[in-house]
Amino acid sequence: MPDSMTSDEELMQATGKGNLDAFAEIVRRHQTWAWRVAYRFLGRREDAADVVQDAFIRLLDASCRYRPTSTLTTYLYQIITRLCLDWVKKKQLLYLETLPDLPDPRPGAAETIIRHEKDAAVRIALDSLPPNQRMAIVLRYYEELNYADIAAALETTPKGVERLLARSRNRLRNLLGTRNDFFSL
Repeated sequence: MPDSMTSDEELMQATGKGNLDAFAEIVRRHQTWAWRVAYRFLGRREDAADVVQDAFIRLLDASCRYRPTSTLTTYLYQIITRLCLDWVKKKQLLYLETLPDLPDPRPGAAETIIRHEKDAAVRIALDSLPPNQRMAIVLRYYEELNYADIAAALETTPKGVERLLARSRNRLRNLLGTRNDFFSL
């Protein structure tokens, strides 16, 4: 059984040699953030779960070919990004569900209503962005990745990410209008 000090890359190489306990540790370490990225991009829990499951299956399939040229996290972001973008191309659905509320000890009724309004406005605005721009926003502002990691996930350059984010921010400001304080960019 791998310990918590084993690096992701070592776990992936062990997985490639048939060690499924190592793969279970990879899933345990990364499933939460992977689901969060997919959910924030797709907007539906079930779709996010499907994408993440597919991502881990692809990761397992690739384990025997894996070479640690970048971090496993970067590699997994690439897989999830591709799957999310492919999902949008296949589905072309409009997602209007709100983002989940963050746990808050005893929010007031007015605060809850305002938060729901903000979440709905942001969700609608995000859904109107082209898929690459939406994923760039999710990775930068929700996952707090740097430009180099986003570029790796989107298979572009850091300058390309900068342009994607600039266009996205402008579009979101226009869409949110007076509500742009809801989503500080």
